[in-house]
Amino acid sequence: MSSEPSIFDTVYDRTETDSQKWQKYEGKDILPMWVADMDFHAPEVVLDALHERIDHGIFGYARPEPSCTEATVEMLEREYGWKIDPSWLVWLPGLVVGINVASRAFCEEQHSVLTTTPIYPPFIFGPKFQKRPVVKAQMALDGDRYVMDWDALEAAVTPDTKLFLFCNPHNPCARVFEREELLKVIDFCERHDLICCSDEIHCELVLDGRKHIPLASVSEKAKERVFTFIAPSKTYNLAGLGCSIAIIPDEKLRAQFVTATRGIMAEVNNLGYTACEAAYRYAQDWRDELQRYLAGNRDFIHDFVKREIPEIGLYQHEATYLSWMDISKLELKDPVGHFENHGIGLSDGVPFDSKQHVRLNFGCPRSTLEEGLRRLKAGVDALR
Repeated sequence: MSSEPSIFDTVYDRTETDSQKWQKYEGKDILPMWVADMDFHAPEVVLDALHERIDHGIFGYARPEPSCTEATVEMLEREYGWKIDPSWLVWLPGLVVGINVASRAFCEEQHSVLTTTPIYPPFIFGPKFQKRPVVKAQMALDGDRYVMDWDALEAAVTPDTKLFLFCNPHNPCARVFEREELLKVIDFCERHDLICCSDEIHCELVLDGRKHIPLASVSEKAKERVFTFIAPSKTYNLAGLGCSIAIIPDEKLRAQFVTATRGIMAEVNNLGYTACEAAYRYAQDWRDELQRYLAGNRDFIHDFVKREIPEIGLYQHEATYLSWMDISKLELKDPVGHFENHGIGLSDGVPFDSKQHVRLNFGCPRSTLEEGLRRLKAGVDALR
């Protein structure tokens, strides 16, 4: 772990701002390490672009400039060797919106949506909000590494299942799925005639030099049934600007998706487009440094937990800034409430379909992480 100071070591005061993360515990001595936004400034190149756009002073209804679309297309080819047509892009004000729209677009009310668990909660709640039933297949453990349980998937899928919600890199399990695994996903979807939504919002947050492979890029057949969600929001800490992208190669699927958005989906705002273009075009060096810093934070967590609180189980962590923690040995009826009583706010595992887990956001300065882990240990010490 490098001893050189990093721009990510700087602590910023987010209290008394419009931060959902920090407002949750306003006035309480509870350190928020729950919702997935980071306590880092966005890249300077993005801030400069935003200042320039704000100085223009007019903020009417927006459409992406050709340069924004070009920056997105170029980023996908540069980072993943994925050549896409600009016509495949559908701009969204957020990926949770996209999950809801997809459930409406590709399923009737009698059709079910399949996903694997544990999983990012909107994968479960989004279809239900659209009155589409959800069927779930538990992932399996290969040692300390989450993998797809193909037998569980085969048991869960039904003739009425039309949509498979897939997450890669995985939230909360922090996996980066390999090509052979992705090919098996496509084979599974083909055999059961499933459309596949691949949420790849964490694709730029892979650690240790790993490479993300877009699911839709693995074969020509994949393009016929896979659509992909990406956004600059997680990587560049821009979630509040509300700019995300659906990449839908198949013209028929794209038309269905767009039709389902009409009259219910807000448009992306001017600043979202501006930040997206600047991030994808100019912020690679910042992102590379972020990946190194997050890997250091992950290693710090694993070293600390192994040494100080071995009652908590951890897993192989390949991507994201979200640590999935097994707290089953603690036998807590209310894990989040217990740890809040000891000064740390975590994400409850229940909405992820796993009540014996909590999720810790380590997208923060190392000093903040150290304090958070000290409080986590105090919560465990109280049970000893």
